[in-house]
Amino acid sequence: MDRLTRRTLISGSFGLAGLAATGCTGSPDTSRSSPPASGTTTPGPTSATPRASSAAPTPSADTRPRAPLTGTLVSDPARFNHPAVAVKVPNLQREYPQLGIDAADIVFVEPNGPSYTRLCAVFHSRFPAGVNPIRSVRPVDIPLLSPMRPVFANTGAMQWVTNYLHHYADTIEDKPYLAMLGTGAYSIDSSRVYQIGGKYYYDKAVVAHPAQLARLATHLTKPPQRYLPFAPTDAEVSTASGAKAASSVAIPYGSGHSYDMSYDYDKGSRKYLRNEPWGHHVTANGVRIVADNVLVIRARWRMAKIWSGTGGTDPVVEITNASGRFHYAHGGRYVTGTWKKAGVDALFRFTCSDGRPLRIAPGQTWVELPQQDADVVVKS
Repeated sequence: MDRLTRRTLISGSFGLAGLAATGCTGSPDTSRSSPPASGTTTPGPTSATPRASSAAPTPSADTRPRAPLTGTLVSDPARFNHPAVAVKVPNLQREYPQLGIDAADIVFVEPNGPSYTRLCAVFHSRFPAGVNPIRSVRPVDIPLLSPMRPVFANTGAMQWVTNYLHHYADTIEDKPYLAMLGTGAYSIDSSRVYQIGGKYYYDKAVVAHPAQLARLATHLTKPPQRYLPFAPTDAEVSTASGAKAASSVAIPYGSGHSYDMSYDYDKGSRKYLRNEPWGHHVTANGVRIVADNVLVIRARWRMAKIWSGTGGTDPVVEITNASGRFHYAHGGRYVTGTWKKAGVDALFRFTCSDGRPLRIAPGQTWVELPQQDADVVVKS
């Protein structure tokens, strides 16, 4: 089984029993050499106090311990003393349902092909027992994840993307499926293996286990720094005053509004309920996906060969040494402004249209990455 390739994993002709037994943005940081370019919840242990970093946001002098990726106050910082775990998850209707992503602190929604999306879910405050399905890396994962110093679960990538990822091994600890056979980091859900023309397909069946992945970290073992500019009080959240109503937010990925990700505000829970183009976003265990925060980062896309399938091109999202516009929705209201990001491992900087720095409410955040000219529709 050592000779199994990622492509064999996705569309293999070997039997189920055999597998069960085995167990960039497009522009890298110019300050470093660029790679060649041609992919039952169990709480985790935290130091909720962010790791010192000159790039960290400075929302206030509040020194109370907080979960670094949700901004929520914590009573036992020691429970968070472990690395974040990022997991790459497909987001096509045929690959549904997903498992475990409702426990993520932050979920990035990225373009995949000309009009589809793929997710990168980041876990730190809570570790679900399993996350499924698992798929391959996209270049934008590297600058999105590097500031967190996470362990990264995925099924591999095209060689130039893998080279790019490994170029930043000091900021992302790559733990792909095939490299982790026999460690307990992954398993196979046999109920999701299917057969076509005598071949077994496993693209829906790989399950990642974040708690075990965190335990297997070798060099990135510390908790992440604070990733988003969280407000220390409700009154300081940017949507608390002077914001416009946002009963729904629609983010297009296809032409026009043919393939929108969308969110509807629920006054009872004070959360945004997430929708896919085909209906409500619901997990395998029946949980409706919700978000405390919806952050839309509009960025330039360019097409590149990221995978080896038919056509073989995907958008590369340009967020390194770049800037653009954002929308931020929370509590039924929203603000807009501009974002900037310097090097691969630098944090985003957000400035509201009124000139003040963005302050985000503590909680779970979904980050959407549509094109720079995307017609983001916010209804009051």
